[in-house]
Amino acid sequence: MGVLTAAGWGALAAFSLVVGAWLAFRSRPVPATRVGMVMGFGSGALLAAIAYELVPTGFHQDVLLFSAFGLGGVVFFVTDAVVAGRRTMGAGSAERSLVIGTLLDGVPESLVLGIGVAVSGEVAVAFLVAVFVSNLPEAIGATATMRTHGHTKAQVYGLWWSIVAVSALAAAAGYVLYHVVPRADGGYVEAFAAGAVLTMLADSMIPEAYRQGGKATGLLAVLGFAVAGALSALE
Repeated sequence: MGVLTAAGWGALAAFSLVVGAWLAFRSRPVPATRVGMVMGFGSGALLAAIAYELVPTGFHQDVLLFSAFGLGGVVFFVTDAVVAGRRTMGAGSAERSLVIGTLLDGVPESLVLGIGVAVSGEVAVAFLVAVFVSNLPEAIGATATMRTHGHTKAQVYGLWWSIVAVSALAAAAGYVLYHVVPRADGGYVEAFAAGAVLTMLADSMIPEAYRQGGKATGLLAVLGFAVAGALSALE
């Protein structure tokens, strides 16, 4: 049952992509300022999740943890650069680019959720909330873009539901990885994911939040950090 629980949490975290699509379709286009503000709040929440949930205890005493952290950033950066290059050259459909970009964010996060369930038997609430909130502006913005290119509701929802399914599988894989691989250490995987998520925040999410939401995103990022930090302290 544990692996199903992990898969369920992974699906729940990614379900906000569907919610974001629903919000985008429900009314007139969401103002960019509002999207940027939500993105700023989500960025702060993810930063808190990195600080309190992903970075393992004793991080400063283990060189390998630092190596895993750095490797996560390198892997994300290189993969994202390859995807960006394919977009520039016009390779692949818009849906394919969106799927790849979202998976770059979602798979490491889902793996961490699954590992967390395997390690402690319960989900890290602060990290779950951070992932859920950070997905909303991404889905709203991407859905709006797809609407302008003539994609139907069925196509858009099909895209997001497929990512929900992949996220569930990734969370289940994280759970299995911890239990099956000999000497599997969740701390190294979490450190790897922390590096990947932090690179994503610095490269794209925070700059985009500021571009759309303006200076208010700084305050909202702090509030997001405070909320996620408080949730982590209550666990």
